[in-house]
Amino acid sequence: MAKTPVQFTLNGTHRAHFVDGGANLLDVLRREVGDLSPKYGCGQGTCGTCTVLINGEPHLSCLTLAESVEGKSLETTSGMANGPDLHPLQRIFMESFAAQCGYCTPGMLMAAKALLAGNPNPTREEVIEGISGNICRCTGYEPIIDAILQAAVELRSGRVA
Repeated sequence: MAKTPVQFTLNGTHRAHFVDGGANLLDVLRREVGDLSPKYGCGQGTCGTCTVLINGEPHLSCLTLAESVEGKSLETTSGMANGPDLHPLQRIFMESFAAQCGYCTPGMLMAAKALLAGNPNPTREEVIEGISGNICRCTGYEPIIDAILQAAVELRSGRVA
């Protein structure tokens, strides 16, 4: 099978890889790049656990052709922290027990990050809509919604502890 060269920026670092034609982004990130933060869930685009940001917009990496990210900027949860300092969303998810088993967490964090970047003061209903493509089977969503709203307040105030 022919390989295609693909160059992109992942979490601020330029990357260049040869990918199999038709390979999905999730497989390339996990197997070729070694970024294990996007999780494999359903493989059909219905659970959201593989969500990554492409040019700031959430995309399901299991349904995204790796070739399509040529020249684009990608972000995964591996790029959210600043060294040992967690991003406010990560820290608040942890402190408020918004992640129980943690399997949906990478996708939830990416969806929440995209939401807050576009809407720094979302209503509860907007948060629910913003994460509607992500399934969680553990929390009942309330701790996740509350964590996103709390992170929004902290990010708006500029107080990032």
